[in-house]
Amino acid sequence: MTAFDRQLQRLVDLGHPALAGLSTEEFTALLAPLRPAAEQAAAAAAGGGAAADPPAEGRVPFLLVLRRSLVPVEQAVPLTTLAGRTRPGIVDRLYAPGDLERFVPTVELPGAAAYLLLDVERGEEFCGAVPRDAMAVVADRGRTLLTIEEGVALVTQHPELLATNKCFSLGASRCGDKRVPALWISKGAPKLGWCWEGNPHTWLGMASAGGRA
Repeated sequence: MTAFDRQLQRLVDLGHPALAGLSTEEFTALLAPLRPAAEQAAAAAAGGGAAADPPAEGRVPFLLVLRRSLVPVEQAVPLTTLAGRTRPGIVDRLYAPGDLERFVPTVELPGAAAYLLLDVERGEEFCGAVPRDAMAVVADRGRTLLTIEEGVALVTQHPELLATNKCFSLGASRCGDKRVPALWISKGAPKLGWCWEGNPHTWLGMASAGGRA
């Protein structure tokens, strides 16, 4: 099974087609056009030794990402788990009702309801760094920060990448204030929360990617 097929099958097994209001066949057809670019990304990563699937060193060649217009964040988060665990992911209660809708992308996204995120890094090198400074470094490298949906996609496909002292912020979803969304571990499950852009945490890095397709 290719990495693309594995990611697609995982989304199907977790029930994403039903959440999107689609049959399995319709859902598969929606994502099928992404296959060539995904296979190209996987082949390039294998040739350059930069990333692997399963992941190595906190990096993956690509992720299938579903826009919140297709599957709402509030419904996608409970489908995540930690590696070897069964407790469903939760959205932190500090997100007031309607808060998540206010966190919108600060980067340009593909227009399709599903797309690829390429050359993804968990970003543990930024653990202990001020998030605002980490975001500046990512930008200087010509890389892109991750949105909430993209972070959820990473944990959905690779639960092992959300690990103790190796959690990550999602700097590409903002709402105009100083809050930066992040995914971390709470009571044996993934938690979507937020931290202040000026407050460093030793266990929280800054996820990034090479691009989108």
